[in-house]
Amino acid sequence: MDFNLKKLTSDAGVFFTRAVQFTEERLGSAEKTELDAHLENLIARADCTKNWTEKIFRQTEVLLQPNPIDHTGARIEEFFYEKLDKKIPSRTTNGELLGQYMLDAAKDFGPGTPYGSTLITVGEYQSRLGGAEREFLQTSAINFLTPLRNFLEGDWRTISKERRLLENRRLDLDICKARVKKAKQAEAKAAAEQELRVAQTEFDRQAEVTRLLLEGISSTHVNHLRCLHEFVEAQATYYAQCHQYMQDLQKELSRYPNSFASNANPSTSATCPSPVSSATLPGVSPPCLASTSTPGIARDPSGPLKILDVQQPSTGHRKAKVLYDYDAHDTSELSLLADELITVYTVPGMDPDWLVGERGNQKGKVPVTYLELLS
Repeated sequence: MDFNLKKLTSDAGVFFTRAVQFTEERLGSAEKTELDAHLENLIARADCTKNWTEKIFRQTEVLLQPNPIDHTGARIEEFFYEKLDKKIPSRTTNGELLGQYMLDAAKDFGPGTPYGSTLITVGEYQSRLGGAEREFLQTSAINFLTPLRNFLEGDWRTISKERRLLENRRLDLDICKARVKKAKQAEAKAAAEQELRVAQTEFDRQAEVTRLLLEGISSTHVNHLRCLHEFVEAQATYYAQCHQYMQDLQKELSRYPNSFASNANPSTSATCPSPVSSATLPGVSPPCLASTSTPGIARDPSGPLKILDVQQPSTGHRKAKVLYDYDAHDTSELSLLADELITVYTVPGMDPDWLVGERGNQKGKVPVTYLELLS
């Protein structure tokens, strides 16, 4: 008990002496031993690495899991698993949950109805999208987040500990230097110089240890660079899968372009032609085809129009510039390529949102909203 009390008293004295030295250095009343330029540069580089790694890590967490307080309590669950040092179980994604809801709804609405069958199709693709997201999250967590976390919680803590120890050794060294200057008697000065030599040795040894750790930051950068490449590869794979799934879903839905028209308001209906071609200009989405039925005019753009029997009128034909790519849904329609020029005209009884288009010997229905009519 006496030994512990003495040690506590000694530690308190050392802490107080260091605090006094540090304060005097701040006030400019005491000299401070400066680290060599190389070590200072290593420290600055390490601090920069730590700060940006922490920011990138936190923001990547937000990117991968934007809503930490969701219905699954994901972050709280992960926290407990990390503390218990257990593997985090695979979790259902929001896309998979949405897909399951759609599939369950289809059972109640009737899988044979247009709405029910469409819910099944969309639900299956939502589940696939959710599965791709789950795989992306797992891959990113293993290949990118974990190495960054290991650096912050492992290597950086070791570096910080050794740097604090180096700072204490420097304060001790400067205290010894001050004592040598203040010593008047030869015996006191000799004792102070002996303490100075010991303090200098300990400082030099700790500076070397710290330097070796800080130089390891270069290998940390190499490791994080490799992890960054793997993260980008995982992102590219994930977005490519999502793009492919959505294209496939559009194709599935385009097989029945008017499957919902019969149940809609008879006066107004809207259909979006699909699938969208990959050659569409970036950032520009093809417009929906909105049509309003007019009494006395037949309107079924996907119906069996015998387009080859239609003759170009002597007047009323115009040139038109194609604004977007368009894939024909059946033989009565004409596929379009963005920026090409075609000849268009109307025929009696045809839906006003469609025109007959001609390109050389090819002829077919084309949607008005995909065209810019020229004079």
